[in-house]
Amino acid sequence: MGAEHTADDHDHGKGKAHGSGDGHNHDDLISRILGPRAEVIFAVLAGVFLLIGWLGPKFGLGEPIAFGALLAAYFFGGYYALREALGSVFQGRFQIDFLMLVAATGAAILGEWAEGAFLLFLFAIGHALENFAMTRARNAITALADLAPDEALVRRGTETLTVPIDQLVIGDIVVVRSNERLPADGFVVRGESAVNQAPITGESAPVDKQPVSDTALAAASPDSVSADSRVFAGSINGTGSLDIQVTQLAGETTLARVVQMVSEAETRQSPTQSFTKKFERIFVPSVIVLAVLVALSFIVLDETPSESFYRAMAVLVAASPCALAIATPSAILSGVARAARGGVLIKGGAPLESLGKLDAIAFDKTGTLTEGEPRLTDIQPYGGVTEEELLRVSAAVETLSDHPLAQAVVRDAADRLPSIPDTASGFGSITGRGVKAEFEGQTVHIGKAALFSEVPGLPLPDDLRASVARLSENGRTTMIVRQGDSYLGAIGLMDTPREASKPVIAKLRELGIKRMMMISGDNQNVADAVAREVGLDTAFGDLMPDDKVTKIKALSSEQGVAMVGDGVNDAPAMANATVGIAMGAAGSDVALETADIALMADDLETLPFAVGLSRATSRIIRQNLWASLGIVAFLIPATLLGLRIGPAVLIHEGSTLIVVFNALRLLAYRDPA
Repeated sequence: MGAEHTADDHDHGKGKAHGSGDGHNHDDLISRILGPRAEVIFAVLAGVFLLIGWLGPKFGLGEPIAFGALLAAYFFGGYYALREALGSVFQGRFQIDFLMLVAATGAAILGEWAEGAFLLFLFAIGHALENFAMTRARNAITALADLAPDEALVRRGTETLTVPIDQLVIGDIVVVRSNERLPADGFVVRGESAVNQAPITGESAPVDKQPVSDTALAAASPDSVSADSRVFAGSINGTGSLDIQVTQLAGETTLARVVQMVSEAETRQSPTQSFTKKFERIFVPSVIVLAVLVALSFIVLDETPSESFYRAMAVLVAASPCALAIATPSAILSGVARAARGGVLIKGGAPLESLGKLDAIAFDKTGTLTEGEPRLTDIQPYGGVTEEELLRVSAAVETLSDHPLAQAVVRDAADRLPSIPDTASGFGSITGRGVKAEFEGQTVHIGKAALFSEVPGLPLPDDLRASVARLSENGRTTMIVRQGDSYLGAIGLMDTPREASKPVIAKLRELGIKRMMMISGDNQNVADAVAREVGLDTAFGDLMPDDKVTKIKALSSEQGVAMVGDGVNDAPAMANATVGIAMGAAGSDVALETADIALMADDLETLPFAVGLSRATSRIIRQNLWASLGIVAFLIPATLLGLRIGPAVLIHEGSTLIVVFNALRLLAYRDPA
């Protein structure tokens, strides 16, 4: 393929689409006249003139006209190859274009004009088709940018104006009618509707949206706006009409950032790409040496110099690792594009390929496997007290507290009681132990077991202590309730697992993930309880942030591990994992920046899709590598034994198209579930 043929060489310009009008940077007069299909048109013309020059004499066409047709075929077939070859040679690189031109020139010197024209025609048509396929993969990425509308209906003062989205400013009120695409990131200030966020987050069902309760507070801290009020550019409104306050400029929306990062991902090489580049640096000079030796073989073989030279040209064509160079980039590009359409941002070939090979995943607990907020899970009355009475007293006292656990008790009690009394008073906090308050003429204490050995009154009964211990062993945060000298019982709270956690873990096992574990700052009992409930193998609890990093480093050094978290609190641990995966990235700039892979929705349901796609990508990369190396392994001895240039080019270009179209299958990948 020349001295060093890279993926970028093959694409003829990083991020450019071959055959799209800018892939070769074709800014000459011919390309300006013929447009983006200039290369295809030239390839077709080369074929037409080849047929005239080859078949013409058989139908009575004069030799001069036939020869002129073959010269025209050389021109149209070799025009773009010559432009590329000259540009590469001036940069000190020898690519497949150069080798093909040398072979075609050699054929002409030997008088094999038709064969040389056939070579250039096949090369031109092969390149045009290959670049069409690669452009299709790139278009799947650039199509993301088209999700947002070009204009927005804005209410400014008493006027309603239609303005380009790049003229929107933060604080504008955008009016989105039913079934329209949202033009900007923001939050709902008026109206209710179900919004289809699948283009951004990959969520399968529309999400109900409602106005924020405090517009000024939401504007001051847009990142804290709840999911049921927050919206993203590129989403599709349902049947209702929404007024949305803009929080991001057009170039800074979640959609814009995703498009930018996915485009940048193409330039980040995977381990296989790095390997193939190293392989080419050794292989290509070896092929050139072999071609020189073959050209000189007439010295020792019973053949003419022209026959040896012809065979050397055929070897150059046969051994060019064109398919090898494009095998991995085409698969990576297609995989990244498909992931983006499914609400998963993958930042390049390295994390995509690495995730496809890993068999271990570590999860953060809070907010990843669990809901991220405590729920009232257990109510255990004591000594003849009813559940309702225990809950009524607990909620009455906890209404006076702003502690998250107290708020959880009040919130969940409101769903179970007709009403919550508001007559508690004299609230006081006993730091690290619990609280006390006056209710219905008696002092109520609520807290840990240790509290009741410190405050006056009857000690904690042994049977109630044992009951509380069992709750704690099952991962519950416990609160014991005593009113006066009477123990009313205990309540248990837990950050409950997400509904999707257990089925997601099961899907990951089906995909071949063998070890799944949790790392958590919660106590070991809580971590173990959640791990058992969702089906994990191991739980590591009582870990400080530094401990999480140490644990992930150890797991990564063993055989590699992916770390799944929120991308914010878990950023240090994720940075030390083989692959860092962040959830809820659509609502977090930090997660978008820190993660190798970002699940745009705030749930785990797209994780099996990402793992399955990564595994499919790895399989296709392996298939492409074997196919491309196998073809080269066949063609080199075949040309040495007499295979002519024409069939060699046909097989060579065919193998390149096979690996590219094989990679394009990833664009149609579907979640096995």
